[in-house]
Amino acid sequence: MVGLNNKIDHIIVLMLENRSFDCLLGALRPAGADFDGLTGTEFNPYTAPDGSIQRVPSRDDPTLTSGLMTIPDPDPGEKFAEINMQLFGLGGSPNSQPPPMSGFVDNYMRQPQADRPYDVNAPMHYYTPDQVPVISQLARSFAVSDQWYASAPCQTWPNRFFVHTATAGGHVDNSLDDLPYLAPSIFNRLDSVGHTSHVYFHDVPQSVTLADQWPVAADRFRPIESFWDDAAHGDLPDYSFIEPRYFTDTALGLMPNDQHPPHDVVYGEQLIATVYNAVRASPLWKRTLFILTYDEHGGCYDHAPPPLAMPPQARSAALAAPSDFQFDRYGVRVPAVIISPYVAAGTVLRSAANGIQHLSGVRPFDHTSIIRTLRDRFDPRGAPLTGRDATAPSLDLALNLDEPSNDGPDQITVPAYAPSADELQRAKDLPPNDLQRSLCALTAFLPKAGTDVLQNSNIGAPSCVADAANFVRQNLYSFLIHI
Repeated sequence: MVGLNNKIDHIIVLMLENRSFDCLLGALRPAGADFDGLTGTEFNPYTAPDGSIQRVPSRDDPTLTSGLMTIPDPDPGEKFAEINMQLFGLGGSPNSQPPPMSGFVDNYMRQPQADRPYDVNAPMHYYTPDQVPVISQLARSFAVSDQWYASAPCQTWPNRFFVHTATAGGHVDNSLDDLPYLAPSIFNRLDSVGHTSHVYFHDVPQSVTLADQWPVAADRFRPIESFWDDAAHGDLPDYSFIEPRYFTDTALGLMPNDQHPPHDVVYGEQLIATVYNAVRASPLWKRTLFILTYDEHGGCYDHAPPPLAMPPQARSAALAAPSDFQFDRYGVRVPAVIISPYVAAGTVLRSAANGIQHLSGVRPFDHTSIIRTLRDRFDPRGAPLTGRDATAPSLDLALNLDEPSNDGPDQITVPAYAPSADELQRAKDLPPNDLQRSLCALTAFLPKAGTDVLQNSNIGAPSCVADAANFVRQNLYSFLIHI
């Protein structure tokens, strides 16, 4: 906390979608005692319908270039039951022991039939540093954590709830059940102690699910263009949370940049570089901590078994609904890069030098480390939001320089790639993925005209991404204008 108070005035988080640590950063540097990366010996079994078993190793594809970096395609499973199979294997069941991480291929090959075949190699694929140069350069120039896990073995919404509220309220999958989401958020906590915060978004903020943000929605939620302006003019709030573009933008001809499979990772690389460049050029740079991470692994393989976690509430307490899962296990490891002039280049950020032991009381980083860091800096006398952020390690650990002497790259090259007309058309015509469908449903049910009651709408998700994007935009702006 002392380091944070002396060094940091602005905290920025960019949270992208559905990639594991091994998928994007497992090949960043040679694996060893000081970096828990890929060794080349990792594999998963695949049990074919005829009962034969195939050994499927982790692998890269050196032929990939921008416009082709969409593996895995089709999209892997990412719901709670599917993640449990990925962790504990075909026929396995969750228990208190370290999961063998052996069911990624079996789960992938058991997904519902798609319009293109499933490849056993897809969930085991990883990108090389030259294929994802932006995140790789930043990880080398500042700090990368090889001990950052999704907060729960759950889908997108629950993990994004954790980054805002340190709990998922019993939710394990994307769901409108029990909305509005009532858990108190870190945004309101910061408001209560006189600190400012904004959510900057491209097309729709998933964080609009937070009921305690509805009364202040018109000010809290701001289009991404405002972030570029605020950074340039030194007007960023104390806390900035950035959400990517989840849909194809039909008006501007832009592809999703959330990196959710099978969205091309190059568009996310462009977003990461653009955010970094804006932060690096800002007059606030010297007093800023920028955190880049991902909500969950999205079915992409990772070899590191998630340890046991501190439940947000006591194990004996009754969860309200809709799940009896105690949230006492972390999700799969995800990429995390921590950027600040107070962070030494080449840092591998860990809360335990010799690795996280499954049954130990030493906690790895997870999304509630962001809440812990915000509390330590802006509300040091305040109580934790839940038992989870109470025990999460703070990112104060990353600020290992006494002076802001690591300015890193002056600017990161933004990968030069734009979609072809055919690629854009295909993206528009695709059916919405599960996350996009849930965002459509969310915006359809948002209160309108100043009410605080969810709309009883029976409108289903549009049949293609282009229509879904327009549907979301209309509903969101109706809410923001009238709330």
